[in-house]
Amino acid sequence: MSSATDSTTDSPIEDTPVPASDIGAGITPEQARAVAEAARETGWDRPSFAKGLYLGSFDLGLVHPWPTPDPASVARGEEFMERLTAFARTMSGQVIERDSRIPDDYMRGLAGLGVFGMKIPEEYGGLGLSLVYYGRALALLGSVHPSLGALLSAHLSIGVPEPVKVFGSPEQKREYLPRCAEGAITAFLLTEPDVGSDPARMGSTATPTDDGDAYILDGVKLWTTNGVIAELVVAMAVVPARTDPDGTVHKGGISAFIVEMDSPGITVENRNAFMGLRGIENGVTRFHQVRVPAANRLGREGQGLKIALTTLNTGRLSIPALCVASGRWSLKIAREWSNARTQWGRPVGEHEAVGKKIAFIAASAFALDAVFELSAELADAGQKDVRIEAALAKLWATETSCRIADELVQIRGGRGFETAESLAARGERAVPAEQQLRDLRINRIFEGSSEIMRLLIARDAVDAHLAAAGDLASLDASLSDKARAAVGASGFYARWLPKLVAGAGMDPRSYAGFGRLAKQLRFVERSSRRLARQTFYGMGRWQAKLERKQAFLGRMVDIGAELFAMTACCSRAEMLLRTQPEHGAGAYELAEAYCEQARVRVEELFDQLWRNTDDSDTALTRKVLDGHYTWLEAGVLDQSEGTGPWIADASPGPSHKENLHRNYR
Repeated sequence: MSSATDSTTDSPIEDTPVPASDIGAGITPEQARAVAEAARETGWDRPSFAKGLYLGSFDLGLVHPWPTPDPASVARGEEFMERLTAFARTMSGQVIERDSRIPDDYMRGLAGLGVFGMKIPEEYGGLGLSLVYYGRALALLGSVHPSLGALLSAHLSIGVPEPVKVFGSPEQKREYLPRCAEGAITAFLLTEPDVGSDPARMGSTATPTDDGDAYILDGVKLWTTNGVIAELVVAMAVVPARTDPDGTVHKGGISAFIVEMDSPGITVENRNAFMGLRGIENGVTRFHQVRVPAANRLGREGQGLKIALTTLNTGRLSIPALCVASGRWSLKIAREWSNARTQWGRPVGEHEAVGKKIAFIAASAFALDAVFELSAELADAGQKDVRIEAALAKLWATETSCRIADELVQIRGGRGFETAESLAARGERAVPAEQQLRDLRINRIFEGSSEIMRLLIARDAVDAHLAAAGDLASLDASLSDKARAAVGASGFYARWLPKLVAGAGMDPRSYAGFGRLAKQLRFVERSSRRLARQTFYGMGRWQAKLERKQAFLGRMVDIGAELFAMTACCSRAEMLLRTQPEHGAGAYELAEAYCEQARVRVEELFDQLWRNTDDSDTALTRKVLDGHYTWLEAGVLDQSEGTGPWIADASPGPSHKENLHRNYR
């Protein structure tokens, strides 16, 4: 690895167009957007099915026939799942929930099975599993307790192994990947007390030493999942811009570092507690004058956000995998309970009000499975760009699974609100329905909240429009610039718009190979073109202000998510009919049920694009924030007042707290 002063220190200019001086508290909205844009991948070198959906191009051939996995990979995955299932049966989720901690012997057992190296290549001591089997393993362990899934996801999907595997030097791979595979738990440290999805405000710094051999790391990181027990972490920090004595200018910027957690100056100041995931080892980590060797920098200076977002492109698929587990378990509990519980002389499942909920859970459980498996198979094949697919899977699966969990609590009634421990204490089956609701809720926030995910997906989905519009989509462009841009845009739309008029979805013979599911795919094709037309109307109406119409963009993204899920269901049902004919008829029934339910939601979302209360809600929000309705807040006591500031002080400096960091091995 080169030293901090070598010519390879800085990232290429396209990776760091924003200087370090434009990062930190007090930056402008324009600077914040520039930092976000700098980290975004803008190239599309491989085809993307989901991107096409938003542009009115329903290219079924990109996802169907269902991708065929490598037989050797399947055999290796199945053998591992057998061993993992046997070990998982020895673990107790109730123990984790009761003690708010995963027992050390559980983690040592997982390490012995190679679980911490599931995604690490075999040449570095890992198991080299595919994303499909990695996800299935997460689902299995998540059904024991979701904290197990969070532990492994934070380690393998976004912790040290993935960025080192993709961006690490040969020396870094040889040094760190075998340790991770053996059980060295890792974490990813980006968030700070005042830095969430807007990393442009980052306050942590990594200052090069005079000799260029190291960086001095200072700052505070919040919500460091696995940070309490991690041996290694990837930490993001701002390297300041500087000029060498020989006149060489370094831009600096947000950079990524591999940090040993036993380094002097590191303090885990708090082990955070949450409404769910009670076994999660999540903390506050303070760095004070921590010396990090220059050889531990991942990539170049200024490349940190690019590394983080690239890692998340497929890393996000771990959360949909955990959602699959919740869907399957919820279906099992709903079926068994609704047959056992009788009201008014009939099992509760036979009453239509409850039956509707069961139908939703069953159809959605099948869809969760289809969306994850398809996205993972596409990622494993490596021939398609799955950025949008992975993001859609994360967004849609987390929203859907939370609704499933809520419906299960409703089906269970008072028992759904009661804890498993309480149920067992009075002699009933210990069903943790309320725990599932608590545990799943964080998934709509983890690794990009649903609101942020919608904006990220919308930005990629309308890329072609923004490129064609040019200065039309710029708030700062002059009228003359906009006029010139309009001429250029007219050429793009003259070629593109006619393609949105007609398509295979209007031909009743299309997709005949799917049998009765063909009509669902025709609906998806028609809706894809309709969605693209609505995007064009939005661009024409709001132009540069479209980026501020977050509710409109969110509905567009949600429509695309439903269309993607419908496609995945149809493709999976057809695949199961061919490969597992004993399940084929049932798969078709579940796929058709999901598609029919989704069509209702899609039509409602299309209607809400233009018939909504967005403008009046925006005006009302401004008045709320300005204090116009404080009188409505009277008559209650806010006992949180005086307990502390809204955001904790994260000023750099030494820690005055006990170090809660511990090792399990």
